[in-house]
Amino acid sequence: MSGDRQGFALPRPGEGAPRQPPDLAPAAPESRPDAAHVDLACERSAAGVDAVLDALDSELVGLVPVKTRIREIAALLLVDRVRATFGLAAGRPSLHMSFTGNPGTGKTTVALRMAGLLHRLGYLRSGHVVSVTRDDLVGQYVGHTAPKTRDVLKRAMGGVLFIDEAYYLYRAENERDYGQESIEILLQFMENHRDDLVVILAGYAGRMESFFASNPGMSSRIAHHLEFPDYTLDELVAIGDLMLRRQHYRLSGEAAAVFREYLTRRMTQPRFANARSVRNALERARLRHANRLAAASGAIGKDDLMRLEPADFLSSRVFTESAG
Repeated sequence: MSGDRQGFALPRPGEGAPRQPPDLAPAAPESRPDAAHVDLACERSAAGVDAVLDALDSELVGLVPVKTRIREIAALLLVDRVRATFGLAAGRPSLHMSFTGNPGTGKTTVALRMAGLLHRLGYLRSGHVVSVTRDDLVGQYVGHTAPKTRDVLKRAMGGVLFIDEAYYLYRAENERDYGQESIEILLQFMENHRDDLVVILAGYAGRMESFFASNPGMSSRIAHHLEFPDYTLDELVAIGDLMLRRQHYRLSGEAAAVFREYLTRRMTQPRFANARSVRNALERARLRHANRLAAASGAIGKDDLMRLEPADFLSSRVFTESAG
């Protein structure tokens, strides 16, 4: 697989639940004399930045522009951290972000790794992620929205607040909608607590542009805009292979060709969701594989338990509806 563009979104934990990257413990930088010299590669490794970036590479297929931008952000924060050890004070950079792209392109996984990176470098206290949608922030009656939004923000302090489909917070067609109240509270916290909270807004690119156009205060607080491109066919195949290997499955030679044809057709159909659609296809193939083995007569071996065949895909509606 290409080493340039890696990325599929891992299964998402429960919405709204804080998620903590493992084994993150930022070390406070020590003061240095003016004549000292610093090996930035050693500093990067000691801070754990390499571990976070390596994890991102291993978890995601593709996403070259996204990974490049993250490495650039990491470089800036690392240099700022080293500058501080020489007494070269610089204002804390704004770290609020916007992730745009279609479903299944790895936005949630990148948010989790970004939280770990910021924690490693000492820009966040804990580096946990609180993932929410409009329903977690906006109430249904007067006086309900403010406490809901503040409760979410309280849980997110010290880490990252990831707001999926953020454009649903603003509904211009409904004058009585309470989303604007939530936005105003978010704006206040994003400005006043920027040293202890990073907000990432995510969603479809076109809708996010409209959201920012309608909320210039929000747009002005977003420093980094990361665009998550759709996966190519080859990348989707590589994602599928990676998922299968992690679950100790493999495709037979004939099944590999059928799976590629499945993806070719599925990409043109409604509600295609990149890596999520790949994962769903493989889950259904595993069900058919299990039923096939259970119905078979005779003994089966380890390879039978691991090997998916064309029949495990060909009964999918992707093929049967096309044939009809």
